[in-house]
Formats: sequence, structure tokens, C-alpha cells
Amino acid sequence: MTKHHKLGFFSFTMIVIGLVIGMGIFRTSRDAAQAAANPWLFFMAWIAGGMIAICGALTYAEIGSRYPVTGGYYKIFSYAYHPSLAFGINSIILISNAASLSGVSLIGSEYISHLLFNTNTAFRWQPLIAIACILLFYGVNLMGLKMSAQVQNVLMVIKIGLLLAIISALLMPHIHAPDAFLYHKKEFTSGSLLLSLGLALKATSFTYGGYQQTINFGEEVNHPQKTIPRSIFAGIIVIITLYLLASLAYVKVIGFEALKETTGIASVVAEKMFGQTGKILSSVLLFFGVLAYVNVLLLSNPRVMYAMSADGVLPRIFQKKHPRRDVLTVSLSVFTAISVAVIYFAKDFERILSFVMFLDSIGMATSAATLFILRKRTRHLDHTGIYILKPYPLLPLIFITAYVFIAAVIAIHQWQYAVTGAAVLAACTALYFVITSWKKNKS
Repeated sequence: MTKHHKLGFFSFTMIVIGLVIGMGIFRTSRDAAQAAANPWLFFMAWIAGGMIAICGALTYAEIGSRYPVTGGYYKIFSYAYHPSLAFGINSIILISNAASLSGVSLIGSEYISHLLFNTNTAFRWQPLIAIACILLFYGVNLMGLKMSAQVQNVLMVIKIGLLLAIISALLMPHIHAPDAFLYHKKEFTSGSLLLSLGLALKATSFTYGGYQQTINFGEEVNHPQKTIPRSIFAGIIVIITLYLLASLAYVKVIGFEALKETTGIASVVAEKMFGQTGKILSSVLLFFGVLAYVNVLLLSNPRVMYAMSADGVLPRIFQKKHPRRDVLTVSLSVFTAISVAVIYFAKDFERILSFVMFLDSIGMATSAATLFILRKRTRHLDHTGIYILKPYPLLPLIFITAYVFIAAVIAIHQWQYAVTGAAVLAACTALYFVITSWKKNKS
């Protein structure tokens, strides 16, 4: 890429913002409030999650500069560790992406189900609606019908518009809840407060996800040593500000204690602002935003499976394409099946969140740790104009420690998801040896 066509400060900042802002903010404020011992810990979790995201995005930016990759993290893991661990970790990242798709589908179904069904039966329909959304776009992608970039951009604008509309509720004091910051005071030990922060971070870290894709842009940024850190810092500060203001609006309008038990928090705020019309419109728009997210993940993740198959670590069948439609039929079908299975077994967003974040914690910590190995093996690149993280090793260590902490909190509070996640990693790693042994015997 020529210097003229490389990304500048504004363009890369907008990419960072676009990568991070998703559907989570329309649900996870409730989960963070449920976990937080008090409102101040609730807001601290949002700030801490953003700071962790800055450390992570800068770490991944240097990894991408030192070792540019396509098709997921498999090649980086294989180079830094061992192909078996690379296969295992890349597999759990794919499973985590499928679970994230399931979780976001449940967010959309939560909003739309309360418009279609009464309060008593809406909860029962949510998993079915979420599965129906996934299967709908599975069919759309299977037929080779791709949602245009223009439609995706429109839905992104809608998502940002809804977020700004929620924040504007802060300017309407007549709809604010009396004593919004009151909470049930309890005696907490330092250990229980730390556990509370960890559980709140689980929710906020999910919402800040996406910055790890900065790994793909290291070679495409103009003056990377200056542009990358400034853009990442500026972009995530904007996101922290938006997320804090949105969460503040939820608390001010709904009340901190009520927020913990409120379903469809964004539509509740919209209803307070604009009446029943606001509730209906916001719920429908959020549902369409979810559909766009489902479509993007169903479009992108099968390509990672294809890349792993092309590298010989997945069976060749994952490269199978429809002769006319250019669709990765097997990879798409397997990824869809994993997403549906997660909803079938987990059934609600909170369980999926714990499962996703435990898998993500493993993937994030181990992928960030590759920087220590890459620095030693690619010293010859140090003075070639690539992006080099400063201060090192403080920021990657903060990032890795944060995700080890989140994994430990999940293991303490919801051990079954930690056991399941560890078992999935062990099974995927073992599967690598089964596949390679089968290929040797066949040859």
C-alpha cells in the first residue's frame, strides 16, 4: 500500500470506534449493575474496561506490525507457541465468536419479544426468536445473498443514533428517577468487593470487545509510531465517554437498583422519552441492528475455518464451496450449528456471557503474550518504521493480568463455565493430534 493510500489519524480512529461499538451497550449495563456492589463500582468497571481495551489494542497493534496475519490468529500462535496450541486457541476463539453471536441474538430477541408477546410468555420465546434469526441469515448466506456495505453502514448509523438518543435523556430531568443512585447497602469485605468488580468487568469487557482487530492494520497506517497510539487512545476515549454517558442515562432514568431487574433497558429509556412510539421504534431498530451483527459474523467466521483448512489444520471439507454461489457451505453450516447449540444449552444471555468471557480471557491473555516472544524473534524489525508499543512491558502485562483476573473470577463464581471452557480448549488441542495423526496414516 502506498503512503498516499495509507490510513491517517482520523480514518484509523473511526476504524477503532467502528470495531468496538456494538450491541452490548444496549444490554450489558444491566449485567454490570447486577454485579456491582454500588453505583461507583459500576462506573469504575466501565472506566477500567476501557483502560484495559487501550492496553490491548496497542498490544495487538504491535503484534500485527511485527507479524502480519490473515485468517485469524492461528499463524501467530503457531509461530510463537506450537501448532497444537495454536489450533486449540484459534478453535476456542471461533467457538467464542459463535457464542457471542448467540448472545447478541438473545439481546435482539429480548427487545422484540416484549413487543410480540405478553410479559409472562416473552421470556420463553426469546431463545426461539434468537435461533430463528441465526437460521434466517444462515439461509441468506447459504444462497449467496450478501447484505451490501451500504446497508451495513446504515445500520451502524442507526446504532450510533440510538446510543446518542439514550444519552440525550440526561438532558431531560423530568424523566429522571427520584433517588436514582440509591442502592441496598450491605457490608462488603475487600475480597467480595474485588469479586464484584471482576463480575462487572466481565460485562463491560464484553462490550468493549473488537479492538483486537487492530492486529490487522499494522502495515496500513501512515506514520504508525505516532498515528496508531494516538488513534487508539482517541477512539477508545470516545467510546468510554459514550458508554459512561449511556450507562449514566440508564441509571438516571431507571434507577440503579431497578436497572438490575429491567428487561430491554434501551426501550424503557426510549419509552420514558417518547412514549409507546419510542419504545416500539427503538426495539425494532435494535432488532435490525442485531440482524446486521448476525450477518457479519456468519459471513466472516467461516472464512477463518477456510484459512485453517487451507493451512492443513482442519479437514479439507471445510474448504468446500458451492460451485455457483461461492459459499463455504460446510464451514458456514458448522459455525451456525455451534451458535444454535450454545443458545439451546445456555438459553439466556448471562450464561452465554460467562462462557464467552472465560473463552475470551484465555484467547486474549495467550494472544497478547505472544508479543514477548515476537519481540525476541523479530528484533531485526525494530528500526524499520513498524509500530512499537510504549511503555513496554507494562501495558501488555496490565492487559494479561486483567484477563487472568476475569477468568479467575468466573472460575470462582461460576465454576461450571470455567470447567466447560477448559474442557473445550483441551478437546480442541487434542483434536489437532487426532487430525495430524489421521493425515499421516492416510499418506
